[in-house]
Amino acid sequence: MSTTPRALIADDEPLLRDSLVLALSHAWPELSVVAQARNGREALELFDEHQPDIVFLDVHMPGMNGMEAAKHIGKAAHLVFVTAYEQYALQAFDRGALDYLVKPLDDTRLTQTVQRLKERLALHQQARVAALGDGRSLDDALDDLARRLARRAHPEAEEPLQWLRASVGNTVKLIAVEHILYLRSDEKYTLVVSREGEALIRTPIRELVGRLDPKHFAQIHRSVVVNLNAISHVTRGANETADVHLRGRSEVLPVSRSYLHLFRQM
Repeated sequence: MSTTPRALIADDEPLLRDSLVLALSHAWPELSVVAQARNGREALELFDEHQPDIVFLDVHMPGMNGMEAAKHIGKAAHLVFVTAYEQYALQAFDRGALDYLVKPLDDTRLTQTVQRLKERLALHQQARVAALGDGRSLDDALDDLARRLARRAHPEAEEPLQWLRASVGNTVKLIAVEHILYLRSDEKYTLVVSREGEALIRTPIRELVGRLDPKHFAQIHRSVVVNLNAISHVTRGANETADVHLRGRSEVLPVSRSYLHLFRQM
């Protein structure tokens, strides 16, 4: 597979497309612009045909606009909006955009975008290698890498959590992390099950995982984190899944296929 990054540009103005191609050739000579589209509908057709890594989108285009095209592309490519309108930035980031550039393009600002794209592409490549190595999904491998990079960027946050604060009725309860048996996502909340009972907290599991000591806690499902010291045994299930059984408790926690590598020695 080619390692040369590939891009698609969508803009209804031919001169502006040419201008962006030229600017990118200076800022990122290794980038290959494989297709150019005049509107959102054509962008989707060319995207399906060429499968580029990056898509540069204008917002206002005839027929299907850039926001609609971005919704269809989703996570299949890294999205950058290049537009004359500043007011759509929030909507663009809601669509998963990596960056939002306002015309006329500034060379320094474009260089910053190129650097972000290079970093994101490198991150995805690392995640693909990790996912192939241990059988996880790409999304799970990306989540893991993102947590590691965040800890590296903010070493002051590396100290594992010692306590969780949870609301129980009209009181706030302090739960020692070492007493937690498992955590499970419960719609907008996280259910904390400890030796002392159950409680709900508002912090999502994806934020807690990076703060828990990996020597003692492991994510075994997108919605479940378990205290390894609380595990009695693990049984294999169908379709490359498994079940975790806890000491002295009747609950059975699911291990999804993406996390089965944690129990490969079974």
